[in-house]
Amino acid sequence: MSLPRLLIDGDTLKLEEILQVARHAVKVELAPEAASRVRASRALVDRVAAGDTPSYGINTGFGTLAEVRIDKKDLRELQRNLILSHAAGVGSPLPLPEARALLLLRCNVLAKGFSGIRSETLELALEMLNRDVVPVVPERGSVGASGDLAPLAHLALVFIGEGEAFYQGERLPARVALERAGLQPVVLEAKEGLALVNGTQAMCAVGTLLQLRSEALADLADVAGAMTLEGLLGSHKPFIPEIHDVRAHPGQKACAAHLRRLLAGSDLVESHANCSKVQDPYSLRCMPQVHGSAREGLSFSRRILEVEVNSATDNPLVFVDSERIVSGGNFHGQPISLALDVAAMALTQLSAISERRVEQLVNPALSGLPPFLAKNSGLNSGFMIAQVTSAALVAESRVLSHPASVDSIPSSAGREDHVSMGMTAALKARQVSEFTRSCLAIELLVAAQALDYRQPVKAGRGPQAAYELIRSKVPTMEKDRELHRDIEAVSKLIDSGELLETVHAATRE
Repeated sequence: MSLPRLLIDGDTLKLEEILQVARHAVKVELAPEAASRVRASRALVDRVAAGDTPSYGINTGFGTLAEVRIDKKDLRELQRNLILSHAAGVGSPLPLPEARALLLLRCNVLAKGFSGIRSETLELALEMLNRDVVPVVPERGSVGASGDLAPLAHLALVFIGEGEAFYQGERLPARVALERAGLQPVVLEAKEGLALVNGTQAMCAVGTLLQLRSEALADLADVAGAMTLEGLLGSHKPFIPEIHDVRAHPGQKACAAHLRRLLAGSDLVESHANCSKVQDPYSLRCMPQVHGSAREGLSFSRRILEVEVNSATDNPLVFVDSERIVSGGNFHGQPISLALDVAAMALTQLSAISERRVEQLVNPALSGLPPFLAKNSGLNSGFMIAQVTSAALVAESRVLSHPASVDSIPSSAGREDHVSMGMTAALKARQVSEFTRSCLAIELLVAAQALDYRQPVKAGRGPQAAYELIRSKVPTMEKDRELHRDIEAVSKLIDSGELLETVHAATRE
């Protein structure tokens, strides 16, 4: 079956389209207007390379070696040496989806026509995506100054037949991977090596995928909170529109509206309409305020990423209209670093309030339910350690929420004297998203047990749908068992998207 086509033009790429390419769900092609820009940009670079005027990165060295003039006969070797010397990354390879996103984003910035790349080099990159040749890119080694130099150099290694690549999931020497895919490496010409390694695409690749995951987790936090609220016989009144209209933060209003949709049709709320309880704890009552502020943070990080993935982040930039090749600083990752720090903090507050709701569920003094929701408690410990695990994940997330964007270690003999640590911010935020997913899986699991005690009275449409799906995979805990298996089962429902899809279907108006 042929894949749908995605045209790359350097200007209109959407975050959701990056996810499609990361999943190898579309075929990528260069838009005709982009191809014309690329050819024009390259023609200008060729004219400069043929002359005698020094131009950074074309016939000079790099960084603090920018004043060293390179002979014309050595220009190819200069570009090759740049890639080899900058491929100094360490650590685990980027997961395949992130590496595919990285390759796509590099193609997109080259398609803008400000890089001076040759058409055949860009076409090789696009065909690597289409034929499932994915470079092995170590995830550590970038300080986000001239962009993600080390990760991008590892990406570029494969273009010249060096390094390693995955072909259809198998890790191979790059030349072997290219050969199996029916592709040939290129010999880089003037400026091409520099065009491949300057930019913020590694931090954006990791950041885009965690952004989309984070937005789903924000929705899921509302579902988990709604389940807990129903299990604890909490009030729906704190979510009425009037409260949120008089403090009109968009994220708060969106969360409150989502909670109202989730909780609609609840029989449980009617079952305690005349109870003596006046107020719920903040972790229930203030969900719109806390979840809503996380949504605001994620809205900020989305806006920054949407701009960055369609931005020219090379150095120097090739301006065909004015026939100038100019050095600047668009490769600096500070906007992305700050945005992804905010995303990590937003996720951490979602996990922190989730853990407090789990405490409300398992503590009999707070819930009115059996200790740790265990049947025959004492003999059984129930969900005692589930709350401990959640607390451990929240504690580590708080450490990881220390911002990378305020840090800087000068490099390149002081030429790069302020750096963004953007890739550090991306990797930290990615880890926090993993922890947040696990915290929400724990809450969903524990809240389902609380709803068991409320049967046969049904929760609101959203919590009830989530409860029934969870119970189709994870039975009620009648006696102690290995909880990690249950947590993993719920985590799979989250990661696959099935849980949110099921809830959305049940609450669609």
